[in-house]
Amino acid sequence: MAVLTIRNVPDAVRDRLRLRAAIAGTSMEEQVRLVLLQASLEPLTAPNKLALPTWVAGLYGQQKPKNVVEDLLSERRAAERLENVKS
Repeated sequence: MAVLTIRNVPDAVRDRLRLRAAIAGTSMEEQVRLVLLQASLEPLTAPNKLALPTWVAGLYGQQKPKNVVEDLLSERRAAERLENVKS
């Protein structure tokens, strides 16, 4: 069997695992093994590329952040066109 060390577990997660263990009458370590086992048995699926834009739209609503790089490039191209027209 492998030994796994997990660092930087939030206190709230530790507390919930401790509570789950107490309710089940097992150790916290056994609860972590059970959670990991259950997660490892879930079907593996490739990320849905179409779901990401929907998720982002839901996250930001109508106020999605601007693509700053694209905006700067557009401004630079417009400035170059203006310079070319003047010369």
